[in-house]
Amino acid sequence: MKEGIHPKVNTAKVSCVCGATFEALSTKKELKVEICSKCHPFYTGSQRTVEVGGRADRFRKKYGLK
Repeated sequence: MKEGIHPKVNTAKVSCVCGATFEALSTKKELKVEICSKCHPFYTGSQRTVEVGGRADRFRKKYGLK
């Protein structure tokens, strides 16, 4: 690797809108994010899954398969 062309990597303080804070590696000292793993619906389990009928479901329904 060439000397002097890479940015310095620091430990950055990441703060979310929900109030959660953690540390990560970044070229910046502080990061502010809108959503994190503590408030994201997918990770908290509050996400609703909608069953959408796809090709396989239509095939099963058409031929009476389970």
